[in-house]
Amino acid sequence: QGQLVESGGGEVQAGGSLRLSCLASVETIYTMGWFRQAPGREREFVAAITWIEGSPYYGNSAKGRFTIARDNAKRTLYLQMNSLKPEDTAVYYCAADRGSGGDITSAARYDTWGRGTQVTVSS
Repeated sequence: QGQLVESGGGEVQAGGSLRLSCLASVETIYTMGWFRQAPGREREFVAAITWIEGSPYYGNSAKGRFTIARDNAKRTLYLQMNSLKPEDTAVYYCAADRGSGGDITSAARYDTWGRGTQVTVSS
């Protein structure tokens, strides 16, 4: 099935930036995405990108502040997060879709998940 390993999380003050990375040891990828989950809340779509074309998709919370990118050769997914807010505090998960299809913003589309990396934004 493969493995996804996130890195780059940490604590930052409001207005700061972080860059998350996700190394994918997955043979076939159609789409990769970032989701996040705060305590007591459902998992939320942040951003996704088609692996071949590089077409990005963003959730409302990410638009204008976050940028998703991928490096096919390094099999690495990135999420550049700028202008961070305390409400961005969550565990951020990397996910890969190996051809399941479905709504690109839905967690159900993705069949391989990383363990997550904590992002904490202090006010």
